[in-house]
Amino acid sequence: MRTHYCGQVTEQHLDSTVSLCGWVHRRRDHGGVIFIDLRDRDGLVQVVFDPDNPDVFALAESVRSEFVLHVSGRVRRRPAGTENAGMKTGQIEVFGQQLEILNTAKTPPFQLDDEDVGEDVRLRHRYVDLRRPEMQERMRTRARVTTALRGFLDAEGFLDIETPMLTRATPEGARDYLVPSRVHPGSFYALPQSPQLFKQLLMMSGMDRYYQVVRCFRDEDLRADRQPEFTQLDIETSFMDEEGIMSLMERMIRELFREVLGEEIPNPFPRMSWQEAVDRFGIDRPDLRIPLELVDVSELMADVDFKVFAGPAADPKGRVAALRLPAGGDLSRKEIDDYTKFVGRYGAKGLAYIKVNEPAQGREGLQSPIIKFLPDATVSGILERTGAEAGDLIFFGADKTTVVNESLGALRVRLGHDRGLVEAGWRPLWVVDFPMFEYDDKDGRLYSLHHPFTAPSVDSIEALRQGDPERILSRAYDMVLNGTEVGGGSIRIHRPDMQMAVLKMLGIGEQEAREKFGFLLDALEYGAPPHGGLAFGLDRLVMLMTGAGSIRDVMAFPKTQTASCLLTEAPSTVAEEQLRELHIRLRRTATVETEPATQ
Repeated sequence: MRTHYCGQVTEQHLDSTVSLCGWVHRRRDHGGVIFIDLRDRDGLVQVVFDPDNPDVFALAESVRSEFVLHVSGRVRRRPAGTENAGMKTGQIEVFGQQLEILNTAKTPPFQLDDEDVGEDVRLRHRYVDLRRPEMQERMRTRARVTTALRGFLDAEGFLDIETPMLTRATPEGARDYLVPSRVHPGSFYALPQSPQLFKQLLMMSGMDRYYQVVRCFRDEDLRADRQPEFTQLDIETSFMDEEGIMSLMERMIRELFREVLGEEIPNPFPRMSWQEAVDRFGIDRPDLRIPLELVDVSELMADVDFKVFAGPAADPKGRVAALRLPAGGDLSRKEIDDYTKFVGRYGAKGLAYIKVNEPAQGREGLQSPIIKFLPDATVSGILERTGAEAGDLIFFGADKTTVVNESLGALRVRLGHDRGLVEAGWRPLWVVDFPMFEYDDKDGRLYSLHHPFTAPSVDSIEALRQGDPERILSRAYDMVLNGTEVGGGSIRIHRPDMQMAVLKMLGIGEQEAREKFGFLLDALEYGAPPHGGLAFGLDRLVMLMTGAGSIRDVMAFPKTQTASCLLTEAPSTVAEEQLRELHIRLRRTATVETEPATQ
């Protein structure tokens, strides 16, 4: 039907006849000459109709926005002064000689170039929203990303292997989406949160190198970078330690950015321990583009006559930290109050501060409601440790370590964006040496920081049992890019005795372990190789590469933050007739299973 895409017609096609198909992006009637900007997924081209061909011209007069057209005409140069340097096709136009309206269209719910359309309207009419050039470019980029990743892994000897979509519930079963089984009444499948166990089984099967671009499902609270169904690049390999895996994945990401965006990212990626990351940035996925850091001042506050500081400073699980904002002394009281409310979302009870007007004058050069509670030695120590200069402002957090880290870590990012401190470019990072376990005070038990199949840094079960569980490190690693975790993985446990020992430390007895992971424990008994891997969040990676604000903007048909689809109105109730039919089928199945065999 067409000879070219709209965006492909250029000066090299001058005087040739082309056939185009697409949507009417804009129609203009200029004194008897009609201009139509025709759009397809590759771009726009201007088509011109004049009255010399009255039948075609009359048809062009009836065209409206978003009509679907088939146009044939001759490519010619635009008249001098009417060129459009902002378009690939801006030097030419198509003189329309034939026109066919393939379909009409109602007035669209929003203009495609309107940037202020609410997300609910966009998602309800996603088929219109996806026509926008910005969205089409994001979908093209996503396709190029998956193609490049597949190409790299194929060249490195990885096998693309599919794993089941219908499986059994995971240890985090409360987050599983369940599917009732018709042939097994009362039983349910679970949609996979990850192919984790299957990819480990593939290593035990001798597949050696596996990957899969796989859909995963998780029933959890949503954020800008989370969806109930998402796509990840899942990778596993045998006989390779963490150094080998991280080196290979670094190379893959560098080649991806070079091929898709034409951009270089640092080589090698810096590495940072989990402890250093949370101490300096309050979070284990720090955005290194923001030159602000948390500074621990607990030692300086231990003996002050101010319980707000002294209490957390003396608490083994508490922390007092400072965050210096260069040139922050110009913040108004209202702005400081707004930031105080902001950190309150993370559990902080307040936000103390000191304005550094003239540090050389000591306390006389400082402005703060808390300065009267701090002795001179403490004040001097704070100024020295934070490196404060005239005009700076120092914020303080004092509470449980987790509260201080989360609140000041979030404030650090907020200030970086509000004050224009975010540096340009790509800042990747490997975060390593994660704790193996974390203790939940509420439940009174240990949990895996990653998952229970991650290998500990200790080699012997004796060392695992005798050490402080909260101090044992794991062989896990996360890839962080500009403050977003884009991939995470670990070396896995490949010995059955070590796997059972880890499960017992998590409060999972032998019987429960057999019920949940019997197939894995059995497989470990039959010669499991050392293996490890990781998974990349494909949606997050494309979000970063396209500059989108949410993974919803790089997914064709996403859910809202309430896990609903405005387009199809899912989830929905099941019709009474469907329920009745399902009930009848289940009863029939149960009857067949209990009847004696007839043959």
